[in-house]
Amino acid sequence: MLDKTIIEKLEMLVGKENVLTSKVDMVAYSYDATADMPHQLPDVVVMPTSSEMVQQIVHLARANKIAIYPRGAGSNLSGGTIPLKKGIVLSFQRMNKILDIDPANLTAVVQPGVVIAALNSAVAEFGLIYPPDPGTVATATMGGSAAENSGGLRGLKYGVTKNYIMGMEVVLANGEKVRFGGKTVKNVTAYDFSNLFVGSEGTLGITTELTCKLIPAPKYRRTMIGIFSTLEDAGNAVAGIIAAQVIPATLEIMDNKTIRTVEAFANIGLPVEAKAMLLCEVDGMSQDLIATEAEAVIEVFKKNNCEYKTANSDVERDQLWAARRNALPALASLNNTCIVEDATVPRSRITEMLVACEKIATKHNVTIGTFGHAGDGNLHPTILYDMYDKAETARVHEAIDEIFATALALDGTLSGEHGIGMAKMKYLGNELGQSGLNLMKCIKESLDPEYMLNPGKMVPLKEV
Repeated sequence: MLDKTIIEKLEMLVGKENVLTSKVDMVAYSYDATADMPHQLPDVVVMPTSSEMVQQIVHLARANKIAIYPRGAGSNLSGGTIPLKKGIVLSFQRMNKILDIDPANLTAVVQPGVVIAALNSAVAEFGLIYPPDPGTVATATMGGSAAENSGGLRGLKYGVTKNYIMGMEVVLANGEKVRFGGKTVKNVTAYDFSNLFVGSEGTLGITTELTCKLIPAPKYRRTMIGIFSTLEDAGNAVAGIIAAQVIPATLEIMDNKTIRTVEAFANIGLPVEAKAMLLCEVDGMSQDLIATEAEAVIEVFKKNNCEYKTANSDVERDQLWAARRNALPALASLNNTCIVEDATVPRSRITEMLVACEKIATKHNVTIGTFGHAGDGNLHPTILYDMYDKAETARVHEAIDEIFATALALDGTLSGEHGIGMAKMKYLGNELGQSGLNLMKCIKESLDPEYMLNPGKMVPLKEV
């Protein structure tokens, strides 16, 4: 427990109303959206309203050797915001201002607590969008999504968070504030600091401002659904669409377990006998081009033995995408524990990964529903189980080990968008090797030698 004088100093720095100490609040900030992770109550939750306050908090924490855990909405799925060593949870929910929208330069400047959906609502009147589209877009914050390098449904065509962060303001572990990047389209001054801090999960610095790129919103779109009787046909269709030189805005997949669960959950008329379902949307500024791309997708569907249909209205389109966005909450309703992974493989090997997930579920006698961003090989095998059943829990972790081993064997990666946090740290050496782990440790200790910022995440804690 922190000394009472530390709490009083924090209250003086940010205002008493921005410091939480009750047991109820500590419990609320002791976990994130990741299931089956060890919980630890923080000592205090602090909600700064300016970057200067963040600096002062860092100076105080450093002088007293207190850990700091930056936190957005807490919707991350790798245990990235859990306060392992107690200390200060630094919540950015009150640094939520959109500071600037610049249509001429296609940029916006935001504080880290701005919710992505709120940014898109604000820029819509200018005919613009911020493309990264995580599944929790209605709650996920800009700072949190930058920390995790979030992707989402539009990642195939439009890229992920790192492709849209042009500049940042960051408070370092020594309390210094640095700014880099900005509104210029080209900037090769010094190291590429934006790409260093984006995806660093709050372990290298604390983001207090972001300059992000916007793009014109597409004027036209066409949404199609493909219904497949085998996983192989669905996987081959994904590869076929890309081979046809069509890059959809979104290309999502749901396996049979997910289809059945979503239909039972939402009752929207999904084909429950299908082995897999692909949802594909093409968009752009030319109606003729969109029609051509949609025809090409349908031809690929036909060649891969599927039934298909096209959404003929916005209502039908919204229904289809509601089905995809309901995948996780529907699956999560099946049992008391839900682990969502994001093993990612090259697009050409997605069929192998889909089949492997099905076999792993059977082998270990566990329930797995697989959905995800098929177009970029980013699948979400979702495991449902009873956390109070020790035997089942053991089988689940064996299955997870095999899922990641399979992804790496298929030239894939441990995480496409959820990050490492503490959930996947034990697998890092399998992908990076010891030299890669040493490099991560070197970077961490150069910027945060005392392991004060989000300790225990991405980089193993320093041995004492």
